[in-house]
Amino acid sequence: MTSDIHSHDLPHRHHASAHLNLFWPVALTLGFAFVEAVGGWLTGSLALLGDAGHMFSDSASLGLAWLASWIALRPPSHKHSFGLARVEVIVALVNGLLMLAVVAGIVMEATHRLTHPQPVAGGEVMLIAVIGLLVNIMVAWQLHHGHANINSRAALLHVMGDLLGSVAAITAGAVIYFTGWTRIDPILSMLISALILASTFNLLREVLHVLMEGVPFNLDLHEVESAMSQMDGVASVHDVHLWTLSSGVVALSAHVVLHDLQGWMHVLPAMREMLNERYGINHVTLQPETEQWLAERGA
Repeated sequence: MTSDIHSHDLPHRHHASAHLNLFWPVALTLGFAFVEAVGGWLTGSLALLGDAGHMFSDSASLGLAWLASWIALRPPSHKHSFGLARVEVIVALVNGLLMLAVVAGIVMEATHRLTHPQPVAGGEVMLIAVIGLLVNIMVAWQLHHGHANINSRAALLHVMGDLLGSVAAITAGAVIYFTGWTRIDPILSMLISALILASTFNLLREVLHVLMEGVPFNLDLHEVESAMSQMDGVASVHDVHLWTLSSGVVALSAHVVLHDLQGWMHVLPAMREMLNERYGINHVTLQPETEQWLAERGA
């Protein structure tokens, strides 16, 4: 006898809100990416072109995130019994890999410009970069105040990279405008790329952990097992598995050994409530067993 207790409505509401939360970031990022690309080309600024490249990457990433949030709204089917919510994790992986490619391109161009400096219009760079900074702040605010799932976090990572890129472009423009030292442009581009690279690796680490069905980083498997074992009527638990289905949906399956099988109807709801309230585990599958049954099996 197995009991599977979870809520189908919670993930649906979670992804529906995320879908609506991504529309304006996509529009703002894509629109200003064109502005910065033209501005970077006219002024000769690598920092500005790099920020434009980030924003084009972001618009693609946000578009994929928007698509993923729409796909995740589809209900479970006979072919996909958990639904398609995990598509957001796959999109986050694609976003992370895309960010690595963007960083590599910027570093290569920055290396070239260190040995072959090019003239840069510092004043125009500052003006465009300030506008870009304001746009990035608005987009980051929108994403930060939405649902913090792994997909929106991947998109937010791109936007934060853009925000840092805008700061670098403003700084580069100011230094060039007041001192004429053009090498500051590729140097700051490489510095920002290094910061983005570290954050990207952290994101990819988390994405791969989810895809490998690892225990969520914020939970301790032994602690969860101990809490389950200490509940009234429970002798022990074994074969406990804990993983992330998708952002906001943590799953657990376990065998629960009871002193008396008659108490299962009280243990089940109490354990479900404890797991949800204490650990945020909202998809629970439990199989009750008795000490006598285990003894007869020789377990």
